[in-house]
Amino acid sequence: MNQVITPEIKEVVQAVHYRPAVSIIMPFEPKMSAKTEITQNLKLAIDKVEREIKQKYPDQLGRLVMHKLKKIIKELNFSTYKKSIAIYVSPVFEKVLYLDIPVEEKIIIDESFEIRDLVYAKKEIHKYLVVVLSAKHCKVYIGNTNTFVKIKSGVPDHTAAFIPDSPERLANFSDPSERKETILKKFLHETDKGLGFLLNTYQLPVFVMGAKKVLGYFKSTSDHEKNIAGYIHGNYEDATEDELKNILKPYVSDWKKLKIKDLLQQIENAAGAGKLSRGIQEVWKQASHKKGRLLIVEKNFMYAAEHGKNEETIYGTSESYNEWSYIKDAVDDVIEKVLEYGGDIEFVDEGLLNDYQHIAMIQYY
Repeated sequence: MNQVITPEIKEVVQAVHYRPAVSIIMPFEPKMSAKTEITQNLKLAIDKVEREIKQKYPDQLGRLVMHKLKKIIKELNFSTYKKSIAIYVSPVFEKVLYLDIPVEEKIIIDESFEIRDLVYAKKEIHKYLVVVLSAKHCKVYIGNTNTFVKIKSGVPDHTAAFIPDSPERLANFSDPSERKETILKKFLHETDKGLGFLLNTYQLPVFVMGAKKVLGYFKSTSDHEKNIAGYIHGNYEDATEDELKNILKPYVSDWKKLKIKDLLQQIENAAGAGKLSRGIQEVWKQASHKKGRLLIVEKNFMYAAEHGKNEETIYGTSESYNEWSYIKDAVDDVIEKVLEYGGDIEFVDEGLLNDYQHIAMIQYY
């Protein structure tokens, strides 16, 4: 289920918390922007970090972090085709992630690293697989908010691969139409097996496009019905990638609405089973016990807090009375906890979780 926590992100999430922890997330497209412009933006970011470090951490640790940060900036890869970077530095950890996702600049200096924006940005890139079928062909594409490209499905992409290769086997079919139908069903069965291999890698929703009869055969034999976000009837054998992407737009939009509906239903089911935590304080407590299977949170919900009598207890505060117990945003820390212990995160629009104090967590059943 966990699609967003790549090994690189997991490394950042599991890094030891140690102040000062600097997170810089910003656009970085060397192939699209002048190097002087990017260098200037990086310099401004460094200057901002250095001012705050000198003010709050004027000791050896602060100087160590600045030295590491400047070294990272100096060694950035300006040959990359990526769209953004996330830089994480503390006295005991450093990491640079080159990302395919567009981001807005954000600089955070705190006890732990800024993960929410990175996770949210990845979640906003709505990826999906598209299988285009006809009586003779199969084409598979992977699409997202920005791109739509053809990929290898792992099975022959033409029914010719399933035509019997000997006169004896051909003679078994007295009716040509029966022969064609048998070959088509075999082809679709193998296509579904190939889709299974792809889903092991991508774990994405799937749209299947094709003639009504072909889709009927595919649907009746597929082992992956739970992954199908929609069937789209029509002859798309000769459609271009741009045409397919435009055809899919309303279906992708409906899928997003269905996804929200499904999340709300999951919340209700978990509540009925006694496996739902609601509100940041209860979510924090259960996440600390490694019980978070799925955290659902409103996009811009934040919660400044202080630790209570133990690590699993927090309470709200409006300002930092004690810099060592103060938590700038407990929601970010909960996101890290859930990801670290193998759970997943979903973001929803503001107001959708009013009945749950803006944040809810489904526990492992």
